[in-house]
Amino acid sequence: MSPTTITIHNTANEKSSAANERAWLTNQSNKVQASYHIVVDEREAIECIPLNENAWHAGDGSGSASGNRTSIGIEICESGNYAKTIDNAVTLIAQMLLVRGWGVDRLRRHWDWSRKICPRLMYDGGTWSGWYAFKAAVQGRLNELKKEDVAVSDNVTVIVNGKSIKDGKLEGGTVYVPLRAVGEAIGAKIGWDNKSKTAKLDTQ
Repeated sequence: MSPTTITIHNTANEKSSAANERAWLTNQSNKVQASYHIVVDEREAIECIPLNENAWHAGDGSGSASGNRTSIGIEICESGNYAKTIDNAVTLIAQMLLVRGWGVDRLRRHWDWSRKICPRLMYDGGTWSGWYAFKAAVQGRLNELKKEDVAVSDNVTVIVNGKSIKDGKLEGGTVYVPLRAVGEAIGAKIGWDNKSKTAKLDTQ
């Protein structure tokens, strides 16, 4: 699967933890054809299925554009401290959006795929006020993460053969350094062909 969205669910089980939900998937007595990628509770988030594999969570069949074929399914547990569980889910999803370069427009409800009232604790009698509050919380956390990412970007020190390169920057989880700075640190020759837009680093 090459996911394009993230779909949010409630477990509809007031007593089950993330670990319990994970165990349910592989319980030999479980004959239900349903699954999900990640389950979150007040203590942890557990990835149950690789995020590049299909899970059967959206209830909309197996068409190429279905939620089952295109969306990462996240189950939010209803047991324990639900406010803490929601906070954990908000953080997890904001991080997932950040690393993918996505916005909250990529978030879906189970409802959006098959009109099942899910995530049910965000339904609020049909107003879905809990859903909109959840999306706003994810947006707020995403904004915080982006600020942290920018703040860190000027504080990366790269050391090559014991020599510090002060120009290193961290952007989107990748460290960038000037090629010339690296070349000088290892005693290499640096070349630039403006016509072909080709940079060369030669250690021989």
